[in-house]
Amino acid sequence: MKIAMNINRKSLTTYAVIIIFALLILYIGNRIASDGMVELYYGDLLPTTEARVNKVLDIAEIHHNDWMSDILITFEASVTRGENRGKIITATQLIIDYFAAQPREIAEGDRIALIYTHGEWHFFEYVRINTIIFLGAVFAVLLLLFGRFKGLSAILSLGFTCVAIFAVFIPAILSGRNIYVWAVMVCIYAVIVTLLLLNGANKKSLAAIAGCLGGVLSAAVLTLIMDRALRLTGMIDTDFVSLTFLPTANPINLNAIIFAGIIIGAVGAVMDVAVSISSALWELKRTAPQLSFGEFLKSGVNIGRDIMGSMTNTLVLAYIGSSLTVILLLIVYTDSLAELLSRELVIIELLKALIGGMGILLTMPLTAIVCAVLYPQSQEDYKDGTGMDDDSEMPSLEELFSDSD
Repeated sequence: MKIAMNINRKSLTTYAVIIIFALLILYIGNRIASDGMVELYYGDLLPTTEARVNKVLDIAEIHHNDWMSDILITFEASVTRGENRGKIITATQLIIDYFAAQPREIAEGDRIALIYTHGEWHFFEYVRINTIIFLGAVFAVLLLLFGRFKGLSAILSLGFTCVAIFAVFIPAILSGRNIYVWAVMVCIYAVIVTLLLLNGANKKSLAAIAGCLGGVLSAAVLTLIMDRALRLTGMIDTDFVSLTFLPTANPINLNAIIFAGIIIGAVGAVMDVAVSISSALWELKRTAPQLSFGEFLKSGVNIGRDIMGSMTNTLVLAYIGSSLTVILLLIVYTDSLAELLSRELVIIELLKALIGGMGILLTMPLTAIVCAVLYPQSQEDYKDGTGMDDDSEMPSLEELFSDSD
C-alpha cells in the first residue's frame, strides 16, 4: 500500500505542476494579449436590469387593420439585481404581429431582462443563463461520477481551453496582434494542457501531442494555401463586416478570423484521433512488443481507418448543423447550384469540413510514426519499479481521500 500511495503522491505532484503551468501560461498570455487593447464601450447602448415577474396586470390588443394587431402586456416585476434591487416596477411587453416567430408571453415567475427608456420599463429578453448553468453543473457532476479523476481532468482542461480563448485570444485580436500566430499558439496550448491533464506526463501523451500538433499545423498550412487559391475576402456576412468598424489598434484581418475559426474548430476532432491511436497502439505494443516498426505502423494506420470515417462524418455534420439556417436561405434565394456553391459563405463551411478532415487524415500516420519511435520495444520496459504501468491513471476519488498508509 505504501508503494501505491507513493505513486499517487507522485501522480498528484505531476498533476499539480501541470495545473500551475497551465495557469501561469494563461496569466502571462493574458498580460501580453491585453497590453494595448482598446476599451470598446458604446455609451449609447441601454443597460439591462434583471427582474422577476410578480403578476400580469393587463393584456391589450392594438389593432392596426383587419389583418394585423399587436399585443401589449402590462406586468408587475421585482428587480433582482443592481442598484434598484428589491424595487417593484411596472413594465410592458410588446408582441408585434408582423413577425412569424414571437417571444412567449410573460407569465408569473419568469426571470427577465428589462430596459429603461423614455421614462418606462420594457421587456428586453428572458434570462436563460441560469438554466444553462444548471445544465452545465449536471454535466460536470455526471463527468465526475462516471469519469472520477479523468472526469475532473476533462472539466479542468475544458475550463483552461475556454479561458485561453476568451482571456487570451480575444484580447489579442482586440489589441491588433497577429491573429494567425495567436490562433496557433492557443491551439498548441489547448492540445498540450488537455492531453497532459487527461493522460499524465508519459510517452503515450507525448505521442498524442506530437501527432495532434502535426495534424493541426498541417491544417493551418492548408488553410493558408486555400485562402490564396480561393481568393477569400472575409466579407461573409454582416457580422464579419461589423468587425471592420471596431476601433482596434490595427484593423481586424477577416481572413485571419476565418483561419482561426477553421483550425480551432478542427483541434477537437484531431485531438480525439491522436489520443485514440496513441492509446490503442500503447496497448498493442504492451501485449505484442515483438512487432516490427513496419507492422506496428501498419496497425496504427488500420486503427486510424476505423476512426477516420466516423470522425470526418462528425466534423462535417457539425459544420452543416451550425450553418443550417443560412444554407436554407441560400438554397431558397439561389437559382443555380453552381452559384450557391460559389458563395463565399458556403465555401468557408466546405473549407472547414475539408480542412478538418485533412487534419484528421494527416494526424493518423503522424501519430503512428511517433508511437513507433517512442514506445518501448520490450514488455519489461512497460513496468516501472513499483510494478505499475508507467502511464498509470491518476488516483480515483476513493484513493485520493483514503487515509490508508
